Amino acid sequence: MKQILQFLAGLAANNDREWFEANKERYRACQATFVDFTEQFIARLSEIDPEIAGLTPRDCIWRIYRDVRFSADKRPYKEWFGTFPAAKGGKKSQHGGYYVHLQPGHCMVSAGIWNPCPDLLRALRREIEANYEEVEAIMAKPEWKRYFDDFDTEWMLKKVPAGFDPTFVHADWLKRKSFTCTTMLTDEQVCAPDFLEQVMARCQAVKPMNDFLNYTFEEYGEFPSRC
Repeated sequence: MKQILQFLAGLAANNDREWFEANKERYRACQATFVDFTEQFIARLSEIDPEIAGLTPRDCIWRIYRDVRFSADKRPYKEWFGTFPAAKGGKKSQHGGYYVHLQPGHCMVSAGIWNPCPDLLRALRREIEANYEEVEAIMAKPEWKRYFDDFDTEWMLKKVPAGFDPTFVHADWLKRKSFTCTTMLTDEQVCAPDFLEQVMARCQAVKPMNDFLNYTFEEYGEFPSRC
């Protein structure tokens, strides 16, 4: 993984087509390493979450090329590598999955459901409001506390959304626009020989939360990828 972080550090300092073309072989070697890691990651995840079985790296890995057509940011390349094995389609799925993000100084393992469509977000809030004791129990487990704290706080509403109780004991949970959980990794941890084992320890700790979130689909059925 060291070579990947080194390549990404160079890309962040020179995010243009000229530098990328000059370093295309480095990119291809890094991409092959990340594909191999994702294959191993999927295989290991399938042992604890059978819904992951059958996914391929292509289902889970984001392309490095950015779509800049409608963006003020015209940098042509993503400055990170990311993979998201999740049931029902990997990176295109709305189900809770397991995300590994490599970026110098910002490496992480995340899980949960990010940026759900409005109907799914509403259903998730209902499930959490009705079954908050289950969420409390998950977050009280030692293995959870070792790596995670609470749901991530990015993209929160200022007030509890209409239709929900503003005096609810965990009102801040209902303000979330995503239900994800993140633990950071140092670059040294990413480059260590036991990197996959470290990732899997975090995935095992967070799996009960993914199971809770994904139960929403059993209650309400599938949701379109874009509502």
